[in-house]
Amino acid sequence: MQRHALCGCGLLGVGIWLSVSQGSFATFSPSFPSLSAANMVIAIGAIVMVTGFLGCLGAIKENKCLLLSFFIVLLIILLAELILLILFFVYSDKVSENAKQDLKDGLALYNADNNIGLRNAWNIIQAEWKCCGVTGYTDWHEALKEKVVPDRCCQEHYQECGRNSTNMFWTRGCYEKVEEWLEDNKHLLGTIGMCILVVQLLGMAFSMTLFHQIHRSGKKYDA
Repeated sequence: MQRHALCGCGLLGVGIWLSVSQGSFATFSPSFPSLSAANMVIAIGAIVMVTGFLGCLGAIKENKCLLLSFFIVLLIILLAELILLILFFVYSDKVSENAKQDLKDGLALYNADNNIGLRNAWNIIQAEWKCCGVTGYTDWHEALKEKVVPDRCCQEHYQECGRNSTNMFWTRGCYEKVEEWLEDNKHLLGTIGMCILVVQLLGMAFSMTLFHQIHRSGKKYDA
């Protein structure tokens, strides 16, 4: 439980650092402007830290109320994860289509002065993954209302290369590349998911075991 809290503090620190110093870690979605890498890490770190703090303090002080709170928080997180996972698989096609459309809508903000984070994010992913647009480079034509693409879409990159229609652009969309990466790494992601599940179940089991031991010993709820 102590490691749980320390891990949460670490994630929270990383998230704050990303938010303050790394503008390239931005959201791709105009519908969810707060859904950036930094904000997600901050949220996860805060949840993990608070949960770990409850369990750690409850175990140290042998407080049944804190231990029960720790168990309930873990149970809520576990149920939320299961519900989201089920909904994702049931509505996977609809989720995929909505995500594609939302990302395409976000392309129109690429050249906006107040969206430098989004521009940097697209430049990074297109350069690293050798892809262009959401489903293809023509997505940029529709979004920018002219037949141009970002320079990072060029297979031979140089300044203003995206305005030269005779250049070779990456033909595969970034959404397809991400799906391919997820498919190639599904076993690793599944293993990580199982490890997280096991840690949650062990935390719940430990808190309930300690709760019953304190209850049998007649320990009161006072801190």
